[in-house]
Amino acid sequence: MTTLQSLFLKTLIERGFIHQCTDLAGLDERLSAGIVPAYVGFDATADSLHTGHLLPIMTLRWLQKCGHKPVVLIGGGTTQIGDPSFRDTSRPLLDDARIAENIAGLKKVFSRYLTFGDGPTDAVMVDNADWLDPLRYLPFLRDFGTHFTINRMLSFDSVRQRLEREQPLTLLEFNYMVLQAFDFLELSRRHGLVLQMGGSDQWGNIVNGIELARRIDQRQLFGLTTPLLTTSSGTKMGKTAGGAVWLNAERLSPYEFWQFWRNTEDDDVARFLRLFTELPPEEVLRLGRLQGSELNEAKQILATEVTRLAHGDEAAHAAAETARRTFAEGGSPEGLPSIDVARAELEAGASVAALLHRAGLASSNSEGRRLIRGGGAKLNGATVGDENAVATTADLRGDALTLAAGRKRHAVLRAV
Repeated sequence: MTTLQSLFLKTLIERGFIHQCTDLAGLDERLSAGIVPAYVGFDATADSLHTGHLLPIMTLRWLQKCGHKPVVLIGGGTTQIGDPSFRDTSRPLLDDARIAENIAGLKKVFSRYLTFGDGPTDAVMVDNADWLDPLRYLPFLRDFGTHFTINRMLSFDSVRQRLEREQPLTLLEFNYMVLQAFDFLELSRRHGLVLQMGGSDQWGNIVNGIELARRIDQRQLFGLTTPLLTTSSGTKMGKTAGGAVWLNAERLSPYEFWQFWRNTEDDDVARFLRLFTELPPEEVLRLGRLQGSELNEAKQILATEVTRLAHGDEAAHAAAETARRTFAEGGSPEGLPSIDVARAELEAGASVAALLHRAGLASSNSEGRRLIRGGGAKLNGATVGDENAVATTADLRGDALTLAAGRKRHAVLRAV
C-alpha cells in the first residue's frame, strides 16, 4: 500500500478506525492538498446518541483536530422515514414536534466533541429537511430515479438480509437509500463536501451517493466507514442490563457512564483506549500491557477520559471520585445513580429483585432473582440471600437505601 501523507488517515489507521474506503490513495491526496469538508449523518430517532455512535463521532473529532472541516448532518428529513439498514422491523414514525425535540438533544452531544463556528475548520450542523421537505415527488423521481436500478438496490446486504428473513420492507423505507444518496450530492453542491463517513452498515448508502454524484455532476466523492464494534466476548457494544449507554446526562448520569467504561472487559481495554480517547499511542501501549490488578488503572483512565469527552472534566473527575469513595471507603450514596421509590411501597415491602430491575441493575425481575441466587446482590452492603427478599422502611438509612449488583454496579433508592 502507498505510504499515506495525510495526518487524518494516518491517525485513523493507527488507532483502528478504518473498515472500508472507496479510494484510499485518492482521498489521501485530497486531504494532503488542503482543507477537506467531510460529514456523518445522524437521524433524530431519539433525543440523545449512544455509545454505538461514538466511532463516527470520534472520526469527526479527529478530522477537526487534523485541520479539516467536520459537518454534522442531522436527518430531520430522513427521520420521517427511518433507516431500514440491518433492522428486522420498521422504525416507528415520529411527528415533526418529536423530531424537533430530538434534534435539540443531539445538538448537546456534538457541542462536547466539536468546535462550532464560522472559521474554515469550524464544525457546522445542517439538516437535510432543508432540501428534502420541499422536494416534489414526480420531478424527483424523473430526475434521479433513473440512476438507481432495483437490481442493484436489492443486492445490498441491508436489503437482501431483510428479504431473506421474509420480513416486510416498505416502499417508504426502500426510498431511504435514494434520499441518502441525494443528501451526499446536495451537500457536495451546497457545502463542497467530498467525503462521507459512517458505520460499516452505511457502506451501500455511501457508495450510492458517490455513484449518483459521478453520474449527474461528474464529481469525485469519497466514502469511509468504521468497523462494526463488538466486545471481545462477541456482544454488541453499548448495551447493558439497563438499556442503551446514552451520551446525554439527562438519559444516563455521568457516574453510570463512567461505570460502563470502568467495567470494560480486559481484552478490550487497549482497543477502546485507541478508539475512544485521545491518549498518545505510546501511553495506550503502556496501559494495554498492564496485567492482573494493575489493569484496573487502565480501566479507570479509560473511563475518566471517555467521560471527560462526553460530559466535561468536572463530571469525569466527580464520577471517578464517587467510585473511589464507594469502593475504597465502604460506600457513600452521594453521587451514585438514584431512583425514587414511594415510601408506602417500602412500608408494604418491595421485592428486592424488582428493585434491582427498576434501578437498571438487572434486565428483568427474573434476572434480579437469578442475581440474588448467585450471591451477587447486596442491600446496604449486605448480601441478599433470599430471592424473595423484600426491602422495607427499616432498611432506610435516612431517606435512602443502596443496592448493588456485583462489586462494580451500585444504585441508590430514595423514599419519597
